[in-house]
Amino acid sequence: MQAGPRASLRVGRSLFSKRGSMHSFPAPALAIVETMRAAAAKQPERAIAFQGSPGANSHRAATEAAGDYLPLPCFSFEDALEAVKDGRAARAIIPIENSQHGRVADIHFLLPESGLSIVGEYFMPINHALMGLGTGPFEAAYSHPQALGQSRFFLRERGIVPLSYADTAGAAAFVSERGDPKLGAIAPAIAAELYGLEIAQHNVEDSADNMTRFVILAEAPESDKALEGSEAITTFVFEVKNIPAALYKAMGGFATNGVNMTKLESYQKGTSFSATAFYADILGAPGDPAVDRALEELAFHSKELRILGTYKQGRARQIT
Repeated sequence: MQAGPRASLRVGRSLFSKRGSMHSFPAPALAIVETMRAAAAKQPERAIAFQGSPGANSHRAATEAAGDYLPLPCFSFEDALEAVKDGRAARAIIPIENSQHGRVADIHFLLPESGLSIVGEYFMPINHALMGLGTGPFEAAYSHPQALGQSRFFLRERGIVPLSYADTAGAAAFVSERGDPKLGAIAPAIAAELYGLEIAQHNVEDSADNMTRFVILAEAPESDKALEGSEAITTFVFEVKNIPAALYKAMGGFATNGVNMTKLESYQKGTSFSATAFYADILGAPGDPAVDRALEELAFHSKELRILGTYKQGRARQIT
């Protein structure tokens, strides 16, 4: 069978991810990346993939959430997910939403397409630092769009132009590589130490309670035994039928069965703007009669329903 244009594009991206991403890291980060990848390659069953350069918030999350695992840096979210699918890592940890800046772009599309299962979550307080070759003043600052959004008032008050980069620590390495004292980076404080920069100011995030939620993914879903005796959360995506009151009817099963939905977000599928999909979290797990009845009613009113994972709550959801 001959592959069509869309399939060819997908293959091309995959090849780039595997062959080209190493050289997409800034030069100051490459030696550290090489060392970490070599260690993970020897024990892939203990590797956890993350997006970003060494020193990024996702690197910190990987070490804190999975202390026995070897962090494997990947240039993009797609690369991190592919590392699990290819067997180069047992798990991946991906940021999904931030308390201050909302959901991470494209994650709602990437998770279902990956075919991986969510097996855990981790909540991590986020603190950013402004750093550079000296302490400023800076004309511009590089960072991941999420970090720039979380520090937008700080930057605006100082007239610093925000410039997007693939990840926070990579931005620090890039600034180090550029050698321009007028350029800064917003990144975790450890990035300054790794890439020879000075910290101009700590805690530049606009909110003191800045928090990011990460999800941990693996090839196989979490076992029922591992969930025993713990409060579980189930994540799924669905698309309701294109009929009046379909969403209202689909949600009714959760209300009548007493199942608490802690998250519901919509996103567009395709370019027609006629198909809306939803991402949701509920408290409970399939196998519980109330959850099963609610999901059955949801499926009846939906064109598509896909459970992304059932896993232990990393943080209790308060029911008021």
